[in-house]
Amino acid sequence: MAQEQAESEIQPGEIVVTAQKREERLQDVPLAVTAVSAETLTTRQINDTNSLVLAVPSLSFQQGANPANTSFRIRGVGTALFGQGVEPSVSVVVDGVVAVRSAQGFSELADIEQVEVLRGPQGTLFGKNASAGVISVTTARPTRDFEGKGEITIAEHNEYRARGTVSGPITDTLRARVSGFYSDVQGITRNIGTNEWVNGTKNWGIRGKLEWEAASNLTFLLMGEYRETDSNCCASTLIDIRNPLLQTVVGPIRATRRNRQINEDTNTFSNSSAQTYSLQADWDLGAATVTSISAYQKFNLDVNQPIDRINAPAPIFLGSAAVAPYTFWNQNGGQVDLDAWSQELRIANDGTSDLNYVFGAFYMHSDILRPFARRRARCTAGIVGQPCATANIAWQSAASQIRLKQDNIAAFGQIDYRIVGGLRAIAGIRVQYETGTNSGFRIAPIVAGDAIFPGNPPRSGSFTASDTAVTGKAGLQYEFSRNAQVYGTYTRGYKGLGYEMEIAADLSNQRAIQPEHVDAYEIGFKGSTIDRTLSLSAALFQADYSNLQVQANRTNPATGETRFETTNAGSSRTRGFELEAVLRPSDSFSVNAAVTYSQSRVDVDGLNCALQLQAAAPVLTGMPINICYRPAAGATPTQNLRGRPLQASPDWRINITPRYDYEGDNFNAFAQFSVNFTSAQNFTSELDPLAVQPAYTLVDATVGVSTSDRRYGLSVFVRNLFDTNYLTNIGHNSLMATVANPFDLVATYNKDSSRFFGATFTARF
Repeated sequence: MAQEQAESEIQPGEIVVTAQKREERLQDVPLAVTAVSAETLTTRQINDTNSLVLAVPSLSFQQGANPANTSFRIRGVGTALFGQGVEPSVSVVVDGVVAVRSAQGFSELADIEQVEVLRGPQGTLFGKNASAGVISVTTARPTRDFEGKGEITIAEHNEYRARGTVSGPITDTLRARVSGFYSDVQGITRNIGTNEWVNGTKNWGIRGKLEWEAASNLTFLLMGEYRETDSNCCASTLIDIRNPLLQTVVGPIRATRRNRQINEDTNTFSNSSAQTYSLQADWDLGAATVTSISAYQKFNLDVNQPIDRINAPAPIFLGSAAVAPYTFWNQNGGQVDLDAWSQELRIANDGTSDLNYVFGAFYMHSDILRPFARRRARCTAGIVGQPCATANIAWQSAASQIRLKQDNIAAFGQIDYRIVGGLRAIAGIRVQYETGTNSGFRIAPIVAGDAIFPGNPPRSGSFTASDTAVTGKAGLQYEFSRNAQVYGTYTRGYKGLGYEMEIAADLSNQRAIQPEHVDAYEIGFKGSTIDRTLSLSAALFQADYSNLQVQANRTNPATGETRFETTNAGSSRTRGFELEAVLRPSDSFSVNAAVTYSQSRVDVDGLNCALQLQAAAPVLTGMPINICYRPAAGATPTQNLRGRPLQASPDWRINITPRYDYEGDNFNAFAQFSVNFTSAQNFTSELDPLAVQPAYTLVDATVGVSTSDRRYGLSVFVRNLFDTNYLTNIGHNSLMATVANPFDLVATYNKDSSRFFGATFTARF
């Protein structure tokens, strides 16, 4: 036992993670984990969770029109749904508190100790919304000594960021830490209609922590955080215009993949506020530690996304309903109002025994209110491109208010036992029960004289569903030495029940979206040389997902009905390998490298076809595969996919980051480059051939200097050194998008889709 504890003792420079609910060396953990340090976040300008993809090749990010339909993916798997009744596949956990919905996970990374990305299903220890993996964020704790730090970043195109932290003791047993941040990032898209820069964001937040050593073996950590985001994001730009009439109404917009202009009368906005309060208690019993985490979360999101994308403050005439089912659509928004209480209680030993264990229980109650309203108009007669006479305006409108209350309770446990020598057996189980009630109403129209919005007639109803699931993990681990191990595991994962909460929900005839299940297999190796000149981790993986929760596009351009249906359909398989290595040939030079090959393929029936393929769709009987067809004359074209790529899931992602450090008597310096390669990907579930982003490579660079005591530092950086253009989403334009006119395209992009420079100044005391 003494020898084992000595071998597991953490030495200076070794990475420590909490992937198994206890502090352990990364080298000892038998699962695929990437740990991103606070220093890495700073030097690579990873300012928010979205940017973590720069440091973790297995993690990808798909931009939506707002946080509610933006998602993370791990190994190609994530949630492709924007309904608030469906949980994420990638769980975001901050200081042990699980975010309820994806939209909560997109935030600034301020005063962070470390970020861990756990790859593959993690439901045994982290619960039902971790079927693809976990992003675990640990913020810094109060310190025993007084300290402070500040950071200011200024970058091209009016980007300003400021962060500050003060930490230290109040008494011998009481410590505090307060940190705050503010950022003002000007938009990178020019709206010539409003003469404003859009797709920008303003954020601010404050976090306070109070740590009390009530006894030598009992510690309480109280945390409170509040943050706000005001954003005129995320408007799409036109990247291809084939319809001459659309070009006329958008004016001087030049639609290319480098277009950074829009011409709209109303800006998209997405504003949010978030509060989190938690109390963590750690009771050290000597052989084990009992941990309790009690938490309350409140999140509010207010979004409006104009759909017409033209500069027309009132309806105009663009032709018959077959050409333009609507010509004015500015009101298309709603809120997400979320409250959640959670409690986790667990006991875990320190991981250095022949028998190591974690046992616990978890409870969460969440309450989500989702109001939404839409109103649009069409002009029945007039002169093309000219304002519509009041008598010829036909309005359509509807509004809904839907509320989902959910309860989840679970018991979990995981053990590993030394069989003989370095051979250990791993076993884990989680038993969970969930129940939810989804109720609400839809009214239509919402203004007297309007017609009912197509597909949105008045409805009301209430529906309750429940489910019990048993998931778990089994495997073997063999430790050759303190510096080398292999492991093989099987994991059964689970993603919980889903509900329809969006405006088109059929509230009178509700049914639950059934849970997803995943069977995952992983074989891995972790090792390093004794002097840690080379560290290497590798994993082979395969995950089979069944009963996929998918977003089926049921929009009918002919009738003007806009509808996305959440349903269960088909299965998917993700398989591939990952390599992560750190080479340190000298104290001053290092190279971090990571490669992920993830082949994500899906089998799914009944998807809509890409718009441009629908007109020529033949009538076929049976179940044709990988072809757009009509099951009967006049029926809506559909397709059944087999072995096709999952959306927003590139097969290859590669990162190489060389770094040189100099330490002198008077100053320190460093230079760092980062090369990130991403292979081609399709952004749509129906695999629209027009929605493909080709492979691209981004190169970033940073150089910096600091005083020898690291009290002051200055770094200069460039993002996208070679000005490589890339897009984060592609879709069909909404206005006048019909089977006869299917080629007008829109897209979104990040700021670093164009080169920009910046500098960061840091000070510590």
